[in-house]
Amino acid sequence: MKKITFLFIMGIAMSSMNSQSIFDGLRYASDGVYGTARYNAMSGAFGALGGDLSAMQLNPAGSAVFTNSYANATLAVIDKNNDVLFNNTATRSGDTDFNLSQAGGVWVFYNPNQESDWRKFSIGLNYELLNSYDDEVVSRGTNNTSIDQFFLNQAQGVPLNLLRLQPGESISSLYRFLGETEGVSVQNAFLGYQGFIIEPVEDTASNTNYFSNVAPGSFEQDHFKYSDGYHGKYTFNFATQFKDVLYIGVNLNTHSINYFESTLLLESNNNEGSTVTNIAFENNLWVFGNGFSAQLGAIAKLGDQFRFGITYDSPTWFTISEETTQYLETRRIDSDDNLITEILNPNIVNFFAYYDLRTPSSFKASAAMLFGQKGLISIDYGYKDYRQMEFKPKGDPFFNMQNSLISNNLNGVSSFRIGGEYRYNQWSFRGGYRYEESPFNDTNILGNLTGYSFGFGYSVNSVKIDLSYSQANQERNQSLYSTGLTTPSNINNTENLYTLTLSFGIL
Repeated sequence: MKKITFLFIMGIAMSSMNSQSIFDGLRYASDGVYGTARYNAMSGAFGALGGDLSAMQLNPAGSAVFTNSYANATLAVIDKNNDVLFNNTATRSGDTDFNLSQAGGVWVFYNPNQESDWRKFSIGLNYELLNSYDDEVVSRGTNNTSIDQFFLNQAQGVPLNLLRLQPGESISSLYRFLGETEGVSVQNAFLGYQGFIIEPVEDTASNTNYFSNVAPGSFEQDHFKYSDGYHGKYTFNFATQFKDVLYIGVNLNTHSINYFESTLLLESNNNEGSTVTNIAFENNLWVFGNGFSAQLGAIAKLGDQFRFGITYDSPTWFTISEETTQYLETRRIDSDDNLITEILNPNIVNFFAYYDLRTPSSFKASAAMLFGQKGLISIDYGYKDYRQMEFKPKGDPFFNMQNSLISNNLNGVSSFRIGGEYRYNQWSFRGGYRYEESPFNDTNILGNLTGYSFGFGYSVNSVKIDLSYSQANQERNQSLYSTGLTTPSNINNTENLYTLTLSFGIL
């Protein structure tokens, strides 16, 4: 039963064309550890510390810890490597990207009334990279299942009359009509029929059963999945200090999602009885989204040595739009033994209706121990219940199915971060470790995440320069298509992050 559930989820979640699934929701609900180099070097364990612009986006009370107005910007090199095992064939792929991972400033205003318990307040503005989607995964190997099964499954039950060109119709016009009236699955069936991959059992307009022109046997397959884009957060912050013991803050955040995904399958076979010997199938997806969230946080000081922090992150409410395109090319042998190439390029963009996504809220608790000016140790704990994730509108049957899958297969996730810093004159040396549980009940789908980091900084007067390196590792199993060709690839992903931050005081 567990194996059946696993395959069902993977088939639904990892479709090359149909978005709005568990994995798509997790893509926009999950945050990486990016931001400033100091923040990265300590693996993001900053909830009780403040005094850093990335710490401010983690706990909004952190901006009131600054003693002077401050600004910085961070450049990052994000290097992703994927070790892929597909049908006992190992390949390595990945992508390297250059990003602005953080930029912002905080302005500190002291209360001129020195008798007041409210010592100062701060206003902050910050941009933070929450996730980079730049990646490439290559799955290569010999398989005993062909992509023809994908087209067969999509076509069964579809009347042949819908898949045939009528007088005066073109590939593009019928493809567009099917997308507007029948949906993506019928468009897939149309491509498979027009590409001669599938044929009707009966040559009648009402036929709804099909067979394949690809004979059983072995298939050489290369599957390329390329993605690009980002999830960025823009923060307006307000925080204040009460006496010398308490900092309180609030963040109002806007979110921006820009995501592109392209998949290409190249398949060839020499099976006896196959009239179709080569297939190239390409799918492209564009996603654009905007969202809003808020955060409340506090940091309490217990003497000069101990600090404790607490943060509540509201859900993020997204509005998302999607666009898709497809391309199919086949090579077949006709009845006269001629090799014919069929190219189906509709040049049509499918525009889908806007939908809403609510990501889970989260809670963080933090503690830090300071050793005067010599250094510190900080620990953060976070909890996020991914069962709260929800697609809307609720009345849509497909979204209801996805929300049911979310409730039954995701869980609450705990995360732990620990970081330390040692200072020597103008130098600072840092290190950290983080661990985050898988959001899935079944960790075969997506494993736990582990990572470590280190870095250093140098300061001269009001100018600081910081460098860091961090690495995170996570394993997952990814099915190639939603139906038919559901052979999984085992992917061990390693992300290497290099950051450089330049900081300076504001007069």
